[in-house]
Amino acid sequence: MAKQYDVLFRLLLLGDSGVGKTCLLCRFTDNEFHPSHISTIALPRFWSWSLLEKRLPVFIRCISLLFAWKTEGTVQYIFLQRVDFKMKTLLIDGIKVRIQIWDTAGQERYQTITKQYYRRAQGIFLVYDITSERSFQHIMKWASDVDEYAPDKVQKILVGNKSDEVDKRQVATEQGLKLAKAYGMDFFETSAFTNHNITETFTRLAEQVLAANKKDLDLLRMTMNDEINLAALEEEEGLCDGAAGDQGKACWC
Repeated sequence: MAKQYDVLFRLLLLGDSGVGKTCLLCRFTDNEFHPSHISTIALPRFWSWSLLEKRLPVFIRCISLLFAWKTEGTVQYIFLQRVDFKMKTLLIDGIKVRIQIWDTAGQERYQTITKQYYRRAQGIFLVYDITSERSFQHIMKWASDVDEYAPDKVQKILVGNKSDEVDKRQVATEQGLKLAKAYGMDFFETSAFTNHNITETFTRLAEQVLAANKKDLDLLRMTMNDEINLAALEEEEGLCDGAAGDQGKACWC
């Protein structure tokens, strides 16, 4: 059976609630756009990475529990905390790169829970909404958290989403470019609605992560190739010995 992928990388979508992280994810992986969706909520503390990785074939978009109660005449809903992720395989420089994209909670009250994912990420999208000056200003806080909690080699891209909403724009393209330059990041303006720059943005971060980890990848592939060649040689020698013994003649291996 052919290998499904050569390497697996984890990417995170970070940014304030409502900037369109889930829409970006769905557009890239499924080419779908859902303008209305329930806000992504962080994973419960009793879950672990090992538990999630055992369940990778299952897309965690289901809500484990939903119930409602009335408080002062209003109905409030409580969700078990969760995190969405999706997978996609890209072919980059002849290498099958499997990317696991995590759509983390953007709400301030969940940031402490979200931070546990930084340590396992190789790439991070810092997303703001071009129609929200507030979400743009908060990028500095998100970037600070990345510097504090993420690995040193983590790759970052700044994303200004909802570029189709020109009439509502509050953040100029030049502002995004200036901030990205200050942090040494690439910058893209995207629209999950029109599919503008979606593939380009995700592919670019995957390329950067691959380049940053190329040395380790080459070492891993060399080790894997040595093991495969050794196994093939042992199998070949075994067949030759068997053929020579059974037929009583030399084996031209």
